[in-house]
Amino acid sequence: MVKCRRFPLSHRLMTILQALFVLVLLITVSAFVSSAELSLASARKIKLQVMAKDGGDTRALDVLNMQQQPGSFITIVQIGLNAVAILAGIVGEAAVRPYFAAWFARFGTWGETTAPLLTFVLVTGSFILVADLMPKRLAITYPEAVAVRIVRPMMFLIFLLKPFVWIFDGLANAVFKLLKIPTVRQEQLTSEDIYAVVDAGAQAGVLKQQEHYLIENIFDMQARTVTSTMSTREYIAYFDKNDDSATVLEAMSEKPHNKFLVCDGDLERVIGYIESHTLLTLFLKEKSVRLTDKRVLRKALFIPDTLSLYDVLETFKTSGEDFAVVVNEYALVVGVVTLKDVMSIVMGELVNTEEEPQIIRRTEDTWLVDGATPLADVMRALDIEAFPNSENYETIAGFMMYSLRKIPKRTDFLVYGRYKFEIIDTENLKIDQLLVTRQDVAAD
Repeated sequence: MVKCRRFPLSHRLMTILQALFVLVLLITVSAFVSSAELSLASARKIKLQVMAKDGGDTRALDVLNMQQQPGSFITIVQIGLNAVAILAGIVGEAAVRPYFAAWFARFGTWGETTAPLLTFVLVTGSFILVADLMPKRLAITYPEAVAVRIVRPMMFLIFLLKPFVWIFDGLANAVFKLLKIPTVRQEQLTSEDIYAVVDAGAQAGVLKQQEHYLIENIFDMQARTVTSTMSTREYIAYFDKNDDSATVLEAMSEKPHNKFLVCDGDLERVIGYIESHTLLTLFLKEKSVRLTDKRVLRKALFIPDTLSLYDVLETFKTSGEDFAVVVNEYALVVGVVTLKDVMSIVMGELVNTEEEPQIIRRTEDTWLVDGATPLADVMRALDIEAFPNSENYETIAGFMMYSLRKIPKRTDFLVYGRYKFEIIDTENLKIDQLLVTRQDVAAD
C-alpha cells in the first residue's frame, strides 16, 4: 500500500497559497506579454499617426518606432513566454501536484495518477484562458488602444533585459543578413489598399454612399486621360477671326457656350478664345468689336491628349485657366476641356445637370449607353471588373471597334461576359448608342 506523507494543515495551506500567488503572478506576466505581442504587431500605422498628430499622444510615436524595429520587442516576448511557461510547470509540479496527491490519496492508489493530470489541466487551462486567449482577443479588437498602454512598460523591459535582447536579437539579425532577408518593417500603402479600406468603410457604414462615390472618382482621375471627358472636335464651336458682329451674335444665340475658340481660317490655327459675357458686354457698349481685340481675346492653353485628369487639374491650377485646347501627337486639335468637365468626373451623378446621362437603365437587365461613355463608367454601372486589352481604347465605342475589327454599323453586336453589346445607332461612321443586355447566367 502506497503511503503518502502528510504535512501539517498550516504548512499545506501556506504552500498552496504561495503557489497560487506565484501562478497568478505568472499568468499576469504572460497576459501582458501576449497582449503586447499582438497589439504592437497589429496596430495600424495610419491610426497611430492620427493619435500622435491630432490627439498629441506621444506613446503612439513610441509604438511606431518599435514597429519599425520589431526585433527587440519580439525577443522580449519570446523570453517572457518561455520563461513563464517553464516557471509555471515547476510551480505546478512542486507545489500544486503534491497537494492534489495528498488529497486524492484517501481515495486509493489511483490518486497518484489523477493528481498530475488534474494539475496539468488546471494550470494549462488557466494559462490558455486568462494568459493567452482573453488578452489576445482584447489586443486584436483594440490594437492601438492596447499598444499605447503597454509600449512604455515594454520599453522598460527591453532596457532591463538589454544583454539578452542584444544576444538573441543580434543572432537573429545575423541569420537574416546571411539569408538576405530584410528585418525592417516596410509600410507601402498602395491604391488597392486604399480601395479596400474605403470599401470596408462603406460596408461598415462609416462612409456614406456619396463619400464612397467621391473617393472612388478621385482615384479614377489618375487612371483616366483627358480624352475621356473632353468635348470632341466635331462639337467644338469656334469663330474665324474675321467674322463680323452679326455672324458672331447669331452663332452665340444658336450655341450658347461660355467660351468660343477664335481661329485663323480653320481649327488647326487657334489664336485664342473669347468669353461670351465679356464679348456681349462690349457689344452693348460698342456696336462693333473685332474678335482680335485684346480686350476680349485670351491666350489659349494647349495640352496633350495623353494627360490624365489629375494632370489636367494640376495644369489648370498652375496656369490659372479653366479652359484648354487638347491636341494629339500630330498637333491636331482633337477637343476642348474645361474645369467643369474635369470636376464632373469627381461629382458625377451627385450633381444635377441638364445634359442627358450617358448610361440609362431601361429595365432590370437592359441599358442604353452612349458610345462616348468612358470605360470606367461602364464598368461601374455594369459591375464589370475589366475589359480585354483596355489600354487600346478609352470608350465603349472604342471597345466595340477594337473587338469587331471593322467600321461598325447598326445591328452589329458582340457578347462579353454576361452582357450582349449591340449597336443601335451610328452617325458618320461613329457609334452613337448601344443597347446592353444582361444575358441569362446559365447561358454563359
